[in-house]
Amino acid sequence: MKNKQKCDAYAIFFKNLANGVKIDIISSLKEKPKSVNELVEELGVEQSKISHALANLRFCNLVNTKQKGKLRIYSLNKKTILPILKIIDKHRQTSCPGCKLRK
Repeated sequence: MKNKQKCDAYAIFFKNLANGVKIDIISSLKEKPKSVNELVEELGVEQSKISHALANLRFCNLVNTKQKGKLRIYSLNKKTILPILKIIDKHRQTSCPGCKLRK
């Protein structure tokens, strides 16, 4: 049973990273923390899709939120996801020459 739970956690984690909207959000938040409205404007995606994607990212603690007045400001989890992104970037540079960074 433990092994199945571990596999499910991997599947959920990588499923979050395999979704285009979520990857775009993560890439955007890598630059700086942002509100939903800023993400909507920057990414050109409906507010409901951004909010749904952020809820999933929050569920796995890939993003954090801070309340700033009436706004929620989203940022990447600096303890876990930022180091993982650095490892992915390094892997891409050293071991995956055919990969191109998305913008």
